[in-house]
This record gives sequence, structure tokens and C-alpha cells, in this order.
Amino acid sequence: NGLVRVERLGGVPEKALPSQSVLFCVGEGRDRPGVIANKSHHATAPDEKYRVLPYPELYIDGGFESAEAVRAAGIDVGTPLVYEPKFLQLDGDRVAGTSVDDRAACAVIIEVARALRGADRMPTVHLVFSVQEEFNLRGALTAAQALSPDIAIQIDLILATDTPDMTTRGDVRLGGGPAMSLYSFHGRGTLNGTIPHPALVRLFDETAREEGLPLQRSAHIGALTETSYVQLVNAGVASIDVGFPTRYTHSSLELCDLADLEQLTTLLTAAIRRIDGSFSLDRDDFIQ
Repeated sequence: NGLVRVERLGGVPEKALPSQSVLFCVGEGRDRPGVIANKSHHATAPDEKYRVLPYPELYIDGGFESAEAVRAAGIDVGTPLVYEPKFLQLDGDRVAGTSVDDRAACAVIIEVARALRGADRMPTVHLVFSVQEEFNLRGALTAAQALSPDIAIQIDLILATDTPDMTTRGDVRLGGGPAMSLYSFHGRGTLNGTIPHPALVRLFDETAREEGLPLQRSAHIGALTETSYVQLVNAGVASIDVGFPTRYTHSSLELCDLADLEQLTTLLTAAIRRIDGSFSLDRDDFIQ
């Protein structure tokens, strides 16, 4: 009948999906728009109004009149579907957009690379833009196996907790500066997470203090990053997650503050420059 069912990939929140505009990723210049169907309000029974539909009950309407028309548009089993890209400039330095997680981190890494270019003293640095993070973190694990790093600094969102629905989850403010994670654990099927190496916690604490930068702290359950598996590669990799506060994660419009990204760039650049031959990863140096 021309309507399309989809399979879920990664942490897609069902309650944020109905009526969203999406794109079928057919190819450069050939992508096709669609809408995630939402039952007409006039036909919605009272007991349906507050029910969140599980994704197998959702379907995509691209305006096609038949299955043949869908295939003629280049859409078939296996065609990726994404939120339609959007970007909003909000008040001040705040922006909302599609896939701020983790496009914002990609922007930060590029700026760090520019800042480190030509530095007279720093360790060997590999900048990794990894794929399939939402599919069991496959890209980062392959990169770590190939590079065999001593240290992994993972750049990602940090859950902002300054909205009414998040106040019990910590004290991380949008616009409050970069943050580091002191504990993360997925807790939903994937029993993995990261407790950062104490040498790296000290590194970022001292760097932020000496550079006059704010550094927020986060500890949360429900999120998983690449360091969860990278830390297990070979004989072990000293790891830490640092990032930028973000609201409304995994929705079609995630929100961050550009000032936080700028300060995160400064923090990372300064911290990396402090790593030299005398930098100790011996845990005996950090016994409390």
C-alpha cells in the first residue's frame, strides 16, 4: 500500500517519533522525504491519547501509492532512515539541531586539531571519528585495536540536568562549561560502562583550574560510550569521557551551547599538551 515499516537501530525514543519528518537515504541527490505517521487526533480514542506506540506499530508515509512506487523511488529493505536534518539558532550561543550527538564533538575535534597543529611539544595524537557507535560501538573498537593507544579521551555529550524533568540526575548545566564523567553504566542489556583512570581525572581537574576554565562533573546510568570497550583493548587503555552538556538527547532536536564547545576545545588542547614522558599511568601513584 506504499506505507513503509522500519526496524530500530540504536537508542531511538519511541515517544519522540510520531509526526516527525524523516529522510530515506537513497543516495546523493536522491533522498526521499517521509513522515512518521500519527493517527488522526479526531479518531483517537481517550485510552489511546497517552499511549506511546512501540516502534513496530509505527510506519512511514512518503506519499507513495503502492509498494511498486516505493521501490521505484530507490527504497527497499535495508534503506537507512534518519531524522530530517534541522538546525535552529536559539537565544545567545544556544543551538538545537539534528544529531548534535555527536556532530558537536566532531566539530570540537577538528578545532583541537587546528590548535595542536605546529605545537612544539605534545604526545602522539590520533584523532578518531568512529562509526556505528549506536550499533555496539564497533568503529571505535576497531580503531583502538589498530592504534593500540595508551590513553583514550572520548568526546561526547554529557547529560544536562537543568530542566525540570532531569533535576534528580545530577548537577550539569547548559552553558556551565565542559564536563567530565566520573561514572557511566548502561544498565539496559549491555552491562558495561566506564570509571575513568585517576591520572586522567587529575589531568583534567588541574588543567581546568590552571586555565581558569569551568569543569562540571557527571555520574549517570543509562548511557554508554566508546571507552566502555576501548578500555579493554590489549593490556588495557587508560580512558576518560569528557564532553559538553546536552538537552533532549536522541530526539530529533538536541540542544547545546556553543560556548561550552569552545571551552571544551580549549580544555582538551591544554590537557593534551600537558601529557609528556613523565606522565604516570601507574595506579599506585593515585592510592587514596
